[in-house]
Amino acid sequence: MKSMILTALAALGSLAPMFQARAAQPDSRVYQEVEQSRAAALDLLRELVDIDSGTGDTEGGKRVLAVLEPKLIALGAEVHHESAESAELPDNLVATVHGSGRARILIIAHIDTVFGPGTAARRPFRIEGSRALGPGVGDEKGGIVTALTALSILKHMGFEQYASITLLLDDSEERGSPGSSHLIRSLSRASDVELNMEPGDPPDALTVWRKGSANIVLTVRGRAAHAGIAPQNGRNAAVELVHQLGMLESLLPHVGDGTTVNLTLLAAGERPNIIPDHAEATLNVRFRRPEDFTSVLNRIQALARATVVPDTLVSVSSERAYPPLIENPSIDALAHRAQAIYRELDRSLALSGNGGASESALAMAEGTPALDGLGIVGGDFHSEQEWIDLDSVVPRIYLLSRLLMDLATAPPPARAP
Repeated sequence: MKSMILTALAALGSLAPMFQARAAQPDSRVYQEVEQSRAAALDLLRELVDIDSGTGDTEGGKRVLAVLEPKLIALGAEVHHESAESAELPDNLVATVHGSGRARILIIAHIDTVFGPGTAARRPFRIEGSRALGPGVGDEKGGIVTALTALSILKHMGFEQYASITLLLDDSEERGSPGSSHLIRSLSRASDVELNMEPGDPPDALTVWRKGSANIVLTVRGRAAHAGIAPQNGRNAAVELVHQLGMLESLLPHVGDGTTVNLTLLAAGERPNIIPDHAEATLNVRFRRPEDFTSVLNRIQALARATVVPDTLVSVSSERAYPPLIENPSIDALAHRAQAIYRELDRSLALSGNGGASESALAMAEGTPALDGLGIVGGDFHSEQEWIDLDSVVPRIYLLSRLLMDLATAPPPARAP
């Protein structure tokens, strides 16, 4: 009997590679659709990258939406514009396709970049080896293209086993979504899951946690005076600000996976022959937990009371953009589903986090399970070297297409906020 059992186990063991090979096989029709869509996807990406759309560039935002809107309408989407919730921003665009199932899926991508007018003309979209480069190519125009291509593939396949898939094109993510935060929260509450098209981290990862983002502004008031005739009558606000920043330099961390505080904006004075009576510095704070930001703010406020320039006044104000995205079981469950899909391509999908904030934190705050970093893999974001990995284009479009199909038939349970 023992020998028979051992023989049977050995036989099963010999079949294991066969089962593993079958499990690693992609959905052939989806994969074929993705491969056939690659060239058009890159053409669309080139068109979008070559349009300047820095946050606040209203005309650039309109041009991007003018490219995307007719494509979404051609997919049968109901498309409407949502006015920006803050001045001097383009509209947000909301496109919804309806199906016959029960899952309500929200996809968020942002049209704005950090680059100013004229950037695209100076360094347009280009391909160098296995990389594509250009302003916003990964953050996040590559994500927009991935989402639109996946929706096109589902349309072409006749897949409609969802109640709705809504694509929000956010107008101001790079500034913390001041033009869309209420809209994001509202759409998230009406959805079963949120998928975010921020780029994937190299070598190939999804984002399961993100730091929150906030700014702290130090403002110093002093007294102006002639810099040559009576400098002693002045109270130099710039000197006091330098003192304040010097104290912070040794006390607050600038890099790492925990809380970071970095000086990003600095201004003082109007003329070279006047003692400045006003100086201001902006500190960008990234944090893993809300209480971490409160701790930093309290510390800076305490330091501001100790001035070295007599008769100067230091005030501290703050403005939060995004809360942190804190990894939790609902995020992990979505990530594991994505990893299973990636294994169909015989590829590994890592799970990571970073200091870049995103709209997914707002979705999670409303109790909607969220998964981030579903865009094309890339790096050096917010710099002249920003790039995407062209070898990740097909796998990432396949991943999103299959994940939409998987979530359509089995949406995740809602999480209480």
